[in-house]
Amino acid sequence: MYAALWRALPGPAVVRLVLLLLLLALVVLACFEWLFPLVASWLPYDETTVGADTGGTAYPSFPTPETL
Repeated sequence: MYAALWRALPGPAVVRLVLLLLLLALVVLACFEWLFPLVASWLPYDETTVGADTGGTAYPSFPTPETL
């Protein structure tokens, strides 16, 4: 796939490299602008359990000399 893309681009190797970097930047920009926000509406980000009050303590209690 990459070889076919490299052969399809016009110009010498330096121009091809610049074009590939430009295409990569455009793909990343399109993902962040349109694809990821579209997919984020389908993901369950609101259904987290981190920080939920379970009624217990955050750390186990270790015996102290007074309780022994």
